[in-house]
Amino acid sequence: MPDLLLELFSEEIPARMQAQAAETLRKLVTDALVERGLLYEGAKAFVTPRRLALAVHGLPGRQSDTREERKGPRVGAPEGAVQGFLKSAGLTSLDQATIQSDPKKGDFYVAVIERPGRATTEVIAEIVPQIVRTFPWPKSMRWGTGTMRWVRPLHSIVCTFGTEVEDPEVVRFEVEGIVSSNVTSGHRFLAPETFEVRRLDDWMAKLEAAKVIVDRERRKSIIMADARNLALVHGLELVEDEGLLEEVSGLVEWPVALMGSFDEAFLDIPDEVIRATIRANQKCFVLKDPRTGRLANRFILVSNLAASDDGVAIVAGNGRVIRARLSDAKFFWDTDRKTRLEERLGKFEQITFHEKIGSQAERIARIATLARAIAPSVGADPDAAELAGRLVKADLLTEVVGEFPELQGLMGRYYAQGEGLPAEIATACEDHYKPQGPSDRVPSAPVSVAVALADKIDTLVGFWAIDEKPTGSKDPYALRRAALGVVRIILDNKLRLPLRPLLVSAARPLLGEGHFEAHPHDVFRLESLADKVVSELLRNLARRLLQADPNAAPEDVARVEGASMSGDLADDLIAFFAERLKVHVRERGARHDLVDAVFALPEQDDLLMIVARVDALQRFLETEDGRTLLAGYRRAVNILRIEEKKDGARYEGPADAALLAEPAEQRLAEAIETVKAEAARAVAEEHFQGAMAALAQLRAPVDAFFEAVTVNASDSALRVNRLRLLDEIRAATRAIADFDRIEG
Repeated sequence: MPDLLLELFSEEIPARMQAQAAETLRKLVTDALVERGLLYEGAKAFVTPRRLALAVHGLPGRQSDTREERKGPRVGAPEGAVQGFLKSAGLTSLDQATIQSDPKKGDFYVAVIERPGRATTEVIAEIVPQIVRTFPWPKSMRWGTGTMRWVRPLHSIVCTFGTEVEDPEVVRFEVEGIVSSNVTSGHRFLAPETFEVRRLDDWMAKLEAAKVIVDRERRKSIIMADARNLALVHGLELVEDEGLLEEVSGLVEWPVALMGSFDEAFLDIPDEVIRATIRANQKCFVLKDPRTGRLANRFILVSNLAASDDGVAIVAGNGRVIRARLSDAKFFWDTDRKTRLEERLGKFEQITFHEKIGSQAERIARIATLARAIAPSVGADPDAAELAGRLVKADLLTEVVGEFPELQGLMGRYYAQGEGLPAEIATACEDHYKPQGPSDRVPSAPVSVAVALADKIDTLVGFWAIDEKPTGSKDPYALRRAALGVVRIILDNKLRLPLRPLLVSAARPLLGEGHFEAHPHDVFRLESLADKVVSELLRNLARRLLQADPNAAPEDVARVEGASMSGDLADDLIAFFAERLKVHVRERGARHDLVDAVFALPEQDDLLMIVARVDALQRFLETEDGRTLLAGYRRAVNILRIEEKKDGARYEGPADAALLAEPAEQRLAEAIETVKAEAARAVAEEHFQGAMAALAQLRAPVDAFFEAVTVNASDSALRVNRLRLLDEIRAATRAIADFDRIEG
């Protein structure tokens, strides 16, 4: 079957746009072909700095013929309806239509429309110009006097179609004065001459002969292999960088790896600063000395040509730029070390963290206070945690971090070490941002854990207080990542750390002590009159909570108002943590519905115990006892719901022992009492497997009850008592989880 080859040849396409552009071209062209009935066997896109290409394999030579029957108006219908039918069907008279009969609707006209399939080349010539003109580049430009926009000036278009055993046909079309052909060009400098191409293999071979490697993955492999070999020759190791490799492979069509050097004096700068400087400014790889474990004063650049002087001039030019940039970096590094981290804190008072939350200085004070509160629970020294909380953001005001924001935290560690601060303070400076993604490591040092939790919890509470929560796919403040970070820190470090008290403590500085009067719109988003109403309602609630007379002291009322709102905010955030925990356990292979079932119980905010309970519950439900008990539970609850809805009443246990007439219901009642006691004891001892074993004792009595006992007895007293007994089954399982939320 024939194949399509399409190449769009232009000026240099920005590296960051190339991968997406290749995928977009593949999807747009193949979708358009399929919409027109042209199915294909395979498609592959290619991209280099100067060309975007697509090969589609196994296309038919032409579309299939189509036949359509279009129903028209009844015979004898008004002339207007008849003429509309003729026009829509493409007929000139009713003689071209047939008449069909329907027993119910009578005779009506039918047009048989037969459309012969078009040649595939005609279809391609129709769809490609439209795709080129409307291609969705993130940024585009116009050039010359034309009106078309493209990422960079477009020079030529190759479009051929044919089988492997024949000369392919050039698909003819024109886009803004550019006429399609079978002619392309090679490397800009090494082989700029034009030449003809036929199909994919011919195109790739001739381009490689013209110093262009069109396969992006192959260019990456060549770059990596040559860089590693070059490093090995000099007794060094390449510091691999997948992101830089992606970018560099989009800058060259004919990669040539070259090695350069810089002054050893620059090695006094931290390795990460050297690497960031060389990477950001010259897109070069750095090398490590295996004997010292530190960077060597060498770098590897990837040239886009094989120079006649073996790259001496290219290396020298890059070396001059790198030396200049490293000089700047050394100046920043030396300047930063002249000012202690503590001395920088005053400037944060003039920096706004968020207009509705306050300054960065206020936020730092909250983090320090919260870190001190968390410290005893994570085994950290409270004084060290508070000091770390005050200093961890100080490097944001340094010159190096200003130049390379990605080094924030890491530079704080270097500066803290340089000042002779305790090692746990320096580690916290770097680790308190972690984890920043699913593959990032979790801090484990106690002080780092305390500060990392404080930082993330303050962020969450702050944005919850001003009602800036994530919505749908929008999460501009990365609050989902912060919550997942809290989850991972607690679980990976096996911390017993109830969240609700921490959230309430973190919320009080934002919500309590007069915050409502000063910032009513931050919480309620209501008009001023409504604010007054809400404020009065809160005062009344506070007085009831205080059990005080109407003349209770205003400061007491304000304090309870703040506590109440802090609790509401904490409850909302706990639900948000539950969603993040579901994501986390699902990635570990656990069932997310079991997280819901456990979180539905009151006062569930100890994430470590929740996960332990979920794990035990999942193992139990995988057993025969667990599956059978779940089925019996559902049967009991379904009966209860039906009867409660029918009667308009709520049947709650316990059942009256004197009305337990049947042996099966007596045994069930006894089993429920035993199970409730044993499960409660096991849960109190945090022996969740034991609680599941206790619950398993209900399986046989529940089965026997449903086999031997009629719940809806004719005696109303017996019926009500048996419904209450069913409610006792629900109550017994609630010692473990809310079984209503368990799926499957």
